[in-house]
Amino acid sequence: MSFEEPSKPVGTVAELFAGVGGFRLGLAAAGWKTVYSNQWEPSTKRQHASEVYVHNFGPQGHSNEDISKVDKIPYNFDLLVGGFPCQDYSVAKSRSSATGLEGKKGVLWWEILRLTKEHQPKFLFLENVDRLLKSPAAQRGRDFAIMLASLGAEGYSVEWRVVNAADYGFPQRRRRVFIVAYRSKKPLDISTIQSEGVLAEALPVELRGSAVSGEITSDLLQLSRGFGKGLKVSPFMNAGIFQNETYLTADVQSAWTGTPQTLGDVLLPAERVPDEYFVDPSSQAKWSYLKGAKSEERTTAEGFRWKYTEGSMVFPDPLERPSRTVLTGEGGTSPSRFKHVVEQSGRMRRLHPVELERLNGFPDDWTAKGEGPMPDVRRAFFMGNALVVGLIERVGRVLASRV
Repeated sequence: MSFEEPSKPVGTVAELFAGVGGFRLGLAAAGWKTVYSNQWEPSTKRQHASEVYVHNFGPQGHSNEDISKVDKIPYNFDLLVGGFPCQDYSVAKSRSSATGLEGKKGVLWWEILRLTKEHQPKFLFLENVDRLLKSPAAQRGRDFAIMLASLGAEGYSVEWRVVNAADYGFPQRRRRVFIVAYRSKKPLDISTIQSEGVLAEALPVELRGSAVSGEITSDLLQLSRGFGKGLKVSPFMNAGIFQNETYLTADVQSAWTGTPQTLGDVLLPAERVPDEYFVDPSSQAKWSYLKGAKSEERTTAEGFRWKYTEGSMVFPDPLERPSRTVLTGEGGTSPSRFKHVVEQSGRMRRLHPVELERLNGFPDDWTAKGEGPMPDVRRAFFMGNALVVGLIERVGRVLASRV
């Protein structure tokens, strides 16, 4: 497949923490043109994801450098997007004014906020793991509250939603929190969560129970020190809105009706799968043990004895349902509790990288090449970090209607 940007784009995009380009693919299908991208992996000498990105999209507008060293994005854009890592968002120090509050050095949320302040885009569309809504454990919801307050201080209203891709017809059970921010003169209310918001229009829901409201101070240092202390449960439910230092949150469930795709729908024919992906019969007992239930005594190196227990997993993975979440450790031949194993033509096998790509909605062999052939372990790692492209497209189409 040769990628092409839309010929008559509805708007322009800057993509941060780009990975192998899931945001760009989904937004291009919705009519958006990406003019800038940044992908940098600090822990590896070879920049594998950036290589794949450039191989598929070309080098124009792409930056492979630490985002903290990007003073300003050298393009005009309407929409800032990114699937940023989940880290500690506590406020580390203050300057002489409230607007000068900073986070710990290297924490990537603050780079998003810095570039938002610099460029003031019309929209932000961010993605993260769903535990963001309840982190850290000692101050439930503090990190997300700091994010909301930071965006509110820049004049943005915010919607959020925890989305399971399988609930909207996609072949993988993958839960992520989507965050959309924009400026709104209209007060947001429960109808925004239920039907009128960007996320509700793109991914329809129905309420489960009552909504709850609360206040979030714009004093980030105060938030960092006190928000969520003593709470066992986060005040933020799986959907909500934030505007003018007030949030409204509720639990919702998908109102999508249809037949979801399944793991079986994405499988390659057995004859197209190399032998290395089939489980060696001599290791099948190890796979069965790792996938099975356990209740056993274990001993640490220091001699401390403890009881280890865990439940069983379905083995092999059922083909008639959406898959489990693809994880970064999916690649490699070694037996694992969490790698997918399917039975095909009477044999057990791991998933091929093309099948992992399909579970996230990427074109076949999207991750096969960078500056050279890409190792299968890296290809699996990319898909463990990726997002579901079709969900991005659906949200992108609604954003396009509101440019």
